[in-house]
Amino acid sequence: MNTPIQLQQRGLQIWATSLVAIGFGLLTIKEGGTVLFGNEVARAAAGNYVPFVLWFNFLAGFAYVGAGAGLWLRQRWAVWLAIAIAGSTFFAFAALGEHVDSGGVYERRTAIAMSLRTLVWVTIAAIAWRGLARRVMRCDTSRCPHLVTVETSISEQGETR
Repeated sequence: MNTPIQLQQRGLQIWATSLVAIGFGLLTIKEGGTVLFGNEVARAAAGNYVPFVLWFNFLAGFAYVGAGAGLWLRQRWAVWLAIAIAGSTFFAFAALGEHVDSGGVYERRTAIAMSLRTLVWVTIAAIAWRGLARRVMRCDTSRCPHLVTVETSISEQGETR
Protein backbone atom coordinates (compact mmCIF):
# COMPACT_ATOMS: atom_id res chain seq x y z
CA MET A 1 0.00 0.00 0.00
CA ASN A 2 1.20 3.50 -0.75
CA THR A 3 2.17 5.86 2.03
CA PRO A 4 0.86 9.44 2.02
CA ILE A 5 4.34 10.67 1.09
CA GLN A 6 4.49 8.33 -1.93
CA LEU A 7 1.05 9.53 -3.05
CA GLN A 8 2.14 13.15 -2.64
CA GLN A 9 5.31 12.52 -4.67
CA ARG A 10 3.25 10.91 -7.44
CA GLY A 11 0.97 13.93 -7.42
CA LEU A 12 3.98 16.22 -7.85
CA GLN A 13 5.32 14.04 -10.65
CA ILE A 14 1.99 14.17 -12.49
CA TRP A 15 1.79 17.93 -11.96
CA ALA A 16 5.33 18.52 -13.32
CA THR A 17 4.76 16.06 -16.17
CA SER A 18 1.56 17.83 -17.19
CA LEU A 19 3.40 21.16 -17.36
CA VAL A 20 6.15 19.61 -19.49
CA ALA A 21 3.55 18.13 -21.86
CA ILE A 22 1.65 21.41 -22.21
CA GLY A 23 4.83 23.45 -22.72
CA PHE A 24 6.19 20.93 -25.21
CA GLY A 25 2.88 21.01 -27.07
CA LEU A 26 2.71 24.79 -27.26
CA LEU A 27 6.30 25.00 -28.53
CA THR A 28 5.59 22.27 -31.08
CA ILE A 29 2.50 24.07 -32.38
CA LYS A 30 4.37 27.40 -32.60
CA GLU A 31 7.42 26.00 -34.36
CA GLY A 32 5.49 23.76 -36.75
CA GLY A 33 2.96 26.48 -37.51
CA THR A 34 5.73 28.94 -38.30
CA VAL A 35 7.16 26.64 -40.96
CA LEU A 36 3.78 25.46 -42.31
CA PHE A 37 2.00 28.81 -42.39
CA GLY A 38 4.86 31.30 -42.30
CA ASN A 39 6.64 33.00 -45.14
CA GLU A 40 9.38 31.69 -47.40
CA VAL A 41 12.06 32.87 -44.96
CA ALA A 42 10.65 30.53 -42.28
CA ARG A 43 10.55 27.59 -44.69
CA ALA A 44 14.07 28.32 -45.93
CA ALA A 45 15.32 28.45 -42.34
CA ALA A 46 13.84 24.98 -41.75
CA GLY A 47 16.04 23.55 -44.51
CA ASN A 48 15.23 20.11 -45.90
CA TYR A 49 12.29 19.42 -43.65
CA VAL A 50 10.23 16.27 -44.23
CA PRO A 51 6.62 17.40 -44.83
CA PHE A 52 4.86 14.38 -43.30
CA VAL A 53 7.00 14.66 -40.14
CA LEU A 54 6.31 18.38 -39.91
CA TRP A 55 2.55 17.87 -40.26
CA PHE A 56 2.57 14.98 -37.81
CA ASN A 57 4.43 17.02 -35.20
CA PHE A 58 2.26 20.10 -35.70
CA LEU A 59 -0.98 18.13 -35.27
CA ALA A 60 0.48 16.09 -32.43
CA GLY A 61 1.22 19.35 -30.61
CA PHE A 62 -2.52 19.77 -30.02
CA ALA A 63 -2.67 16.23 -28.59
CA TYR A 64 0.31 17.10 -26.35
CA VAL A 65 -1.62 20.04 -24.90
CA GLY A 66 -4.72 17.88 -24.45
CA ALA A 67 -2.77 15.13 -22.72
CA GLY A 68 -1.06 17.68 -20.49
CA ALA A 69 -4.39 19.23 -19.52
CA GLY A 70 -5.84 15.79 -18.81
CA LEU A 71 -2.85 14.89 -16.64
CA TRP A 72 -3.18 18.22 -14.80
CA LEU A 73 -6.79 17.29 -14.05
CA ARG A 74 -5.68 13.72 -13.17
CA GLN A 75 -7.94 12.16 -15.77
CA ARG A 76 -7.29 8.49 -16.57
CA TRP A 77 -8.00 9.01 -20.29
CA ALA A 78 -4.90 11.23 -20.41
CA VAL A 79 -2.77 8.17 -19.64
CA TRP A 80 -4.11 6.42 -22.73
CA LEU A 81 -3.63 9.57 -24.82
CA ALA A 82 0.00 9.78 -23.64
CA ILE A 83 0.52 6.13 -24.59
CA ALA A 84 -1.06 6.76 -28.01
CA ILE A 85 1.17 9.81 -28.53
CA ALA A 86 4.27 7.80 -27.58
CA GLY A 87 3.32 4.98 -29.96
CA SER A 88 2.39 7.23 -32.87
CA THR A 89 5.56 9.26 -32.41
CA PHE A 90 7.57 6.05 -32.54
CA PHE A 91 5.84 5.06 -35.81
CA ALA A 92 6.38 8.53 -37.30
CA PHE A 93 10.05 8.22 -36.33
CA ALA A 94 10.20 4.79 -38.01
CA ALA A 95 8.61 6.29 -41.13
CA LEU A 96 11.26 9.01 -41.08
CA GLY A 97 13.89 6.27 -40.91
CA GLU A 98 12.36 4.59 -43.97
CA HIS A 99 12.30 7.95 -45.76
CA VAL A 100 16.00 8.47 -44.99
CA ASP A 101 16.86 4.86 -45.90
CA SER A 102 15.21 5.27 -49.30
CA GLY A 103 17.38 8.30 -50.06
CA GLY A 104 14.99 11.07 -49.05
CA VAL A 105 16.39 14.42 -48.02
CA TYR A 106 16.15 15.44 -44.38
CA GLU A 107 17.83 17.54 -41.75
CA ARG A 108 19.89 15.79 -39.11
CA ARG A 109 18.14 17.89 -36.47
CA THR A 110 14.84 16.26 -37.52
CA ALA A 111 16.16 12.82 -36.57
CA ILE A 112 17.50 14.21 -33.28
CA ALA A 113 14.19 15.93 -32.55
CA MET A 114 12.20 12.77 -33.26
CA SER A 115 14.50 10.82 -30.93
CA LEU A 116 13.88 13.40 -28.23
CA ARG A 117 10.10 13.42 -28.84
CA THR A 118 9.92 9.64 -28.62
CA LEU A 119 11.94 9.58 -25.41
CA VAL A 120 9.91 12.40 -23.84
CA TRP A 121 6.56 10.78 -24.63
CA VAL A 122 7.59 7.30 -23.53
CA THR A 123 8.70 8.90 -20.25
CA ILE A 124 5.49 10.92 -19.89
CA ALA A 125 3.39 7.83 -20.61
CA ALA A 126 5.34 5.80 -18.03
CA ILE A 127 4.98 8.47 -15.35
CA ALA A 128 1.28 8.86 -16.16
CA TRP A 129 0.75 5.09 -16.03
CA ARG A 130 2.48 4.81 -12.69
CA GLY A 131 0.72 7.83 -11.25
CA LEU A 132 -2.82 7.49 -12.59
CA ALA A 133 -3.68 4.28 -14.42
CA ARG A 134 -2.77 1.92 -11.62
CA ARG A 135 -4.58 4.06 -9.08
CA VAL A 136 -7.21 2.01 -7.29
CA MET A 137 -10.62 3.55 -7.54
CA ARG A 138 -12.09 3.81 -4.08
CA CYS A 139 -15.81 3.58 -3.55
CA ASP A 140 -18.09 4.54 -0.72
CA THR A 141 -19.59 1.08 -0.13
CA SER A 142 -22.74 2.57 1.35
CA ARG A 143 -23.57 4.04 -2.07
CA CYS A 144 -22.18 1.31 -4.33
CA PRO A 145 -21.68 -1.94 -2.37
CA HIS A 146 -21.44 -3.98 -5.59
CA LEU A 147 -18.04 -2.47 -6.39
CA VAL A 148 -14.99 -4.00 -4.79
CA THR A 149 -11.58 -2.40 -5.00
CA VAL A 150 -8.58 -4.34 -6.21
CA GLU A 151 -6.92 -3.97 -2.82
CA THR A 152 -9.93 -5.46 -1.05
CA SER A 153 -10.01 -8.41 -3.43
CA ILE A 154 -6.34 -9.10 -2.94
CA SER A 155 -6.45 -8.78 0.86
CA GLU A 156 -9.44 -11.13 1.05
CA GLN A 157 -7.36 -13.76 -0.72
CA GLY A 158 -4.70 -13.48 1.96
CA GLU A 159 -2.07 -12.06 -0.37
CA THR A 160 0.01 -8.99 0.36
CA ARG A 161 0.41 -6.21 -2.07
